[in-house]
Amino acid sequence: MTTSTEGAAQTAVPLTGPLVRFRTAAYVTGVGLLGLCFVMVLRYGFDNPTPSAIYSPIHGVLYMIYLVLTIDLAIKARWSIKGTVLVLLAGCVPFVSFLVERRVTHRVKAGQKL
Repeated sequence: MTTSTEGAAQTAVPLTGPLVRFRTAAYVTGVGLLGLCFVMVLRYGFDNPTPSAIYSPIHGVLYMIYLVLTIDLAIKARWSIKGTVLVLLAGCVPFVSFLVERRVTHRVKAGQKL
């Protein structure tokens, strides 16, 4: 018979790879979103569209990678659809991806579902 601590450890071990990928993507997406905010200020505040024309597609690709890696972790960790959607949306709000990344990391390491 296994204790709940052993069960959580057994659950967390196979999720190490997806969790590391998610954490990296969440951090990169968070920094990328802050960069996007900066180039939007340049575009609309200083009438300079060149930086956003270059950076916006890059941010779009970074966010798509975040979506794929989040869904990968969600499937493997058996998250609810609501929890998955909320984590996906966290990549759209500046600074929120950093907060959600910490919460997701703690829950996944504890073997809890989202």
